[in-house]
Amino acid sequence: MSLQTVLIEDSNTIREALVPALADLASAEVVAVAETASEGLAVLEKLGETWDLAVVDLFLREGSGLTVLRACKQRASHQRMVVLTNYPTEEMRRRSLELGADALFDKSNELDQFFEWCLRSDISRRAGSSEPRL
Repeated sequence: MSLQTVLIEDSNTIREALVPALADLASAEVVAVAETASEGLAVLEKLGETWDLAVVDLFLREGSGLTVLRACKQRASHQRMVVLTNYPTEEMRRRSLELGADALFDKSNELDQFFEWCLRSDISRRAGSSEPRL
C-alpha cells in the first residue's frame, strides 16, 4: 500500500505537478489537498491516523505551515511531516525541525532528494521502523 499523503500547498501549479510525481516517483497517493493552514489542520484531523505523510509548504494562502507542524507535533509514530518550500533558510529549517518536521527540502533544487526520502520513508513504514528523519 502506498504512502497515504496529504498535500498542504497553495500553488495550483505545484500541486498539479506534485500529485502525479509523488505517485510515480515516491509510491505516495495524495488522498487530500489543502491550500491554507486551517484547511490542512481540518483534513489531517478528519483523517486521524490513516495518513502517513503530510507535505507542507511554509507560506500558505492563509496561515503558515509552521502552524500545521506545531499542531501535529503529537502525531502517531508512523506519520511523517515534510516541509517542501522555496525558503529553505537555516532559520526555517531549525524552526521546522523544532516544531516536529521530519525533513525540509527546497522546492527549486532538492526534489530528487525529497522523492528519495519519501521512498525510504515508505520502506521504513512497511518494515515497522521509525526512520527516516533528517
